[in-house]
Amino acid sequence: MWRSGFLQGLLLVLVVTGALSVVTSQHQARKLFIALQQEKEHARQMEVEWGQLQLEQSTLAAPARVEKIASRQLQMQLPRKEQVKFIRIGPNGGTDRQP
Repeated sequence: MWRSGFLQGLLLVLVVTGALSVVTSQHQARKLFIALQQEKEHARQMEVEWGQLQLEQSTLAAPARVEKIASRQLQMQLPRKEQVKFIRIGPNGGTDRQP
């Protein structure tokens, strides 16, 4: 008689433990899914920002803009033909200056 009561109690404990583990695992799965969705949204925002930064970089590094800033703000100008010197590096590492 006490065996059937013990067996029923043991089965009840096992069923409750199993049910609690199922609830716990489902809760953990939901938390992980929410975290995954948040990270996907963060990745999407980072991709948008990356695209904006690439566009900004291409705008700022445009040759016409660089030349305009160099001439106006830095008072730079293209060298005249006689100011340009070519230096060739020979196969042995020596230099050969060309006028």
